[in-house]
Amino acid sequence: MPAIMRGVYLTRHGGPGALDWREDIPVPRPGPGEVLVRVLAAGVNNTDINTREGWYAAEVTGATGETGEGVEAGGWSGALRFPLIQGGDLCGEVVAQGAGVTTPARGARVTCPINIPRPTPDNPVGFVALGSEIDGAFAEYCLMRADDLHDVSDAPLSDVEIAAIPCAFGTALGLLDRAGVAAGQKVLITGASGNVGLAAVQLAAIMGARVTGIAAPAKAEIVKEEGAVEVIARDAPLPEDRFHAVIDLVGGPAFPAFIDALRPGGHYAVAGAIAGPMVSADLRRIYLRDITIHGCTYQSSYVFAQLMDMVRNGEVRPRIKATYRLRDIARAQEDFQAKADAGKLVLLPQETAT
Repeated sequence: MPAIMRGVYLTRHGGPGALDWREDIPVPRPGPGEVLVRVLAAGVNNTDINTREGWYAAEVTGATGETGEGVEAGGWSGALRFPLIQGGDLCGEVVAQGAGVTTPARGARVTCPINIPRPTPDNPVGFVALGSEIDGAFAEYCLMRADDLHDVSDAPLSDVEIAAIPCAFGTALGLLDRAGVAAGQKVLITGASGNVGLAAVQLAAIMGARVTGIAAPAKAEIVKEEGAVEVIARDAPLPEDRFHAVIDLVGGPAFPAFIDALRPGGHYAVAGAIAGPMVSADLRRIYLRDITIHGCTYQSSYVFAQLMDMVRNGEVRPRIKATYRLRDIARAQEDFQAKADAGKLVLLPQETAT
């Protein structure tokens, strides 16, 4: 194993200037129960950008994409240690094993959830986020606990496609699971042309649900290609009392309309607030209609294991827009935030020398 590697340090909360390309990062050595993974591909997602900008800090109340210069406690669970290697979407190859590790084997292609369960008696929904509480995939190598990894060596997806799965599809399946989505139900998915939204559309359609997406008209056909039977334009009026579940990735001012779109007894599941985290609501529309609200960040192990079975069976496939060298991460994140086209952007650490 080499002594040093190339990668990207996050040095503070802030804009792209907080990212520092380095070629002298020490390669970690696996201890008992750990493995060293050579990163083959790493997806770009909102979570890494939000963490960089400090958007999770309580004092930040605006929509995503607003730089949190000067924020101190801007991680999922408060203050982060810097420098940090981000990157929550991992596809890699096991190249070294620590003491006691037999699986995954050396040479296995692996991935893992972005939010890795760490429940405790005091916090049954505890987790650590890859690229937040622990170093992630924005480097040539990544140190992982062996039992957090899933072997996808035989999955009929490319390395780039595997790297597009954990955050988008893991979050989407967690939302659908918590909302109890089942065959024959009517489901409304906000932000349906984003990566998590497209994954939720695809997965809900596979489950047999009748999916309505909310997206810009220019992206409506893409949303339908993933399985939606109907696409409603952003800011258009929503039907009331129609849907069994609303899968929300947007939040913001439209929140009351999302609640009203549910039929009595419906489920609202949220895992994003790109339009803003501060919302208002008429509580009577919630409790008088027996609406259940689910906040969905923690994913139980069985949800991601179910997703990995679907990946190995070739039942799901992400839409890929472009790949970038890891050293070009600032440009990749800028393109991601522009949201000009649908599809996942993926970074390639092993091509940084070209």
